[in-house]
Amino acid sequence: MQETKNKVEAILFTTGRFMTIEEISRLTRVASQGIVKQAIQELKKEYDNNNSALTIFEEENKFKLGIKKQFNYLTTNLLSDSELDNPTTKTLALIAYKKPVIQSEIVKMRGNRAYDHIKILREQGFVTSEPKGRSRLLDLTPKFFDYFDLVENQLKEKLAIEESTDEEINNPAEQNED
Repeated sequence: MQETKNKVEAILFTTGRFMTIEEISRLTRVASQGIVKQAIQELKKEYDNNNSALTIFEEENKFKLGIKKQFNYLTTNLLSDSELDNPTTKTLALIAYKKPVIQSEIVKMRGNRAYDHIKILREQGFVTSEPKGRSRLLDLTPKFFDYFDLVENQLKEKLAIEESTDEEINNPAEQNED
């Protein structure tokens, strides 16, 4: 169960948004949604019992790892001063997943604002851009891997999310549930 709790915690921490049990189950590759729900409840108890600044929020059967309200004032300045805004971060994630990628493909997926995002990412040294036909070829720099503490040859593996098949969900006894 500890490994399942660790997986759930990692997913909730990374996404920072409300997620359904089904989503969490799929992302953690734990087929039993009951075990995922139990892991979430145990994590919530642990955060509450340890007087942690973190807690798990529940809203309409969705869960999110967040900071308790009494500590929000500490993070307000940090969030407004972050290096990359959310849309730029999403563009960077897409570039990282598809790397190397043609700029026009990113713009097609993210819209014309992606040109601004790519400019910021180039200025901050996260991506390179070189001419490729009528577009540009975007790739990640060593700074990206250092900043996010990633190893280049493991990037796609870390970003890849395998879809669970219906059989995996319907036959949880066949899956390793920890």
